[in-house]
Amino acid sequence: MALGVIVGTWGTHIPSVKARYALSEATLSLVLLAVAIGTVLALFIAGRIVGRLGARKTTALAALSMSLMLGVALEYPSVIALLPMMLIFGASMSLFDVAINTEGSELESVSGRTIMSNLHGMFSVGGMAGAALASYLFATGVAPRLQLFGVCGGIAIVALIAARGMLETHAGSGEGGEKAHFAWPKGLLLIIGILVLAGMTAEGVMYDWCVLYLKQDVGMPQAQAALGYATFSGAMALSRFGGDLLRSRYSEQALLRFGATISAVAMAIVLISANPLVAFVGFALVGAGLAPVAPILFNAATRVPGVSRAAAIASVTSIGYSGFMIGPPLIGSIATATSLTMALFVVVLASGLLAYGARFVPRKQP
Repeated sequence: MALGVIVGTWGTHIPSVKARYALSEATLSLVLLAVAIGTVLALFIAGRIVGRLGARKTTALAALSMSLMLGVALEYPSVIALLPMMLIFGASMSLFDVAINTEGSELESVSGRTIMSNLHGMFSVGGMAGAALASYLFATGVAPRLQLFGVCGGIAIVALIAARGMLETHAGSGEGGEKAHFAWPKGLLLIIGILVLAGMTAEGVMYDWCVLYLKQDVGMPQAQAALGYATFSGAMALSRFGGDLLRSRYSEQALLRFGATISAVAMAIVLISANPLVAFVGFALVGAGLAPVAPILFNAATRVPGVSRAAAIASVTSIGYSGFMIGPPLIGSIATATSLTMALFVVVLASGLLAYGARFVPRKQP
């Protein structure tokens, strides 16, 4: 949940960063690209760090770093000074993500129960809470920099306390020797990674651009536009809380295909209509449609033989998070040449690719 609050807070304050440093869409895309580059580069060492420090210590250290970097994001004298800090911010989120997903996969393996969707649901709850809190604080006139100070400080404290309850060691942490560090994606891992890429591209574009779209292209005040992010995250959370039950009853391939199709159709209708009410309903459907992607694909990666859980997750996530690298400059370039509305059709295309590729997801073993 802590990671979700951080991501939700960042997503709702992207317009604040744009206004603070007087950025164009193209320059803003460079800031988002810096976050994405840090995120991807950290994945090459995430398995090694988790294997050496354990998920508990990695989570605590990453929580401190990402909270600090976001907390002071509006305090730099220029965008040049902001960019390297955004690299660190992205890397910290990446390490945090791999550590907690490794923990979740281990808990699912030990307990024999499907719990990953519920755990990812808490991420979405955090995203919804962060966006809703930002909307409230904007409406009450709290300055953006004070919002970031307060929220990020609180998240750092909560994450440090929560990390104390994580497992001390992982049964699979030593599997495969050097393979525990990083596994280059190939074969089945590569296929899963490409599907994660499609899903994360669509999800990342929603995180980074949906609030700006509602404010700039639809014409909503930022306090109301932030609720669009909350709607997206809230629907994703509700869908994920029911996801484990669905995974136990239905084919994961069918769940991915159905959800991605819903996401593609809903986003297309939102962009064509440019209506505030339609946008909120559509964002909810996009969130629900993309909800199964990460829980199913991350856990599928850990079933690949000969690779530790942390290495498998880092491997497919390294491809998936490349969507966060591709997305910002792609959206910025298309928006500059045409409009942000046209650029957001990337979500439709990515969801369509995911729907088609769902057939390649390996089936769960009994």
